[in-house]
Amino acid sequence: MQITRQADYAVRAVLYLARLGQDQRAATSQIAEEQQIPPSFLAKIVSQLSVAGLLQTSRGARGGVSLARDPDQISLLEVVEAIDGPILLNECVGTNGICTFGDDCPMQTVWCDAQSELVKKLKSIYFSQFVEMPVAA
Repeated sequence: MQITRQADYAVRAVLYLARLGQDQRAATSQIAEEQQIPPSFLAKIVSQLSVAGLLQTSRGARGGVSLARDPDQISLLEVVEAIDGPILLNECVGTNGICTFGDDCPMQTVWCDAQSELVKKLKSIYFSQFVEMPVAA
């Protein structure tokens, strides 16, 4: 399983904003340049994160993008799912699980357990954990 490039870019953008500090804004052009994200791609990402309630946007000379909540209230899971949708390791996992073998599938439990652990881990990681970490050069 691999998250999409779009989700990776979203994580980078949210982390960048978290490191700016409380109530700070940044222009999308600044985020795109510093995080090496194509500007047109970032515009779509910002829109999706805004709809999900993770970012706030404002227009004008003093406009920009900022976090909608404190970094200690935004989980890695929320950002990934805002872009990629719910994490689904296999089509048999989930509310509408489709499996040729039905309930007799020996692998369904493995997929369900693995998905549950991944979701639990991503849900426990908040952007505030990375604010003080050094930025890789």
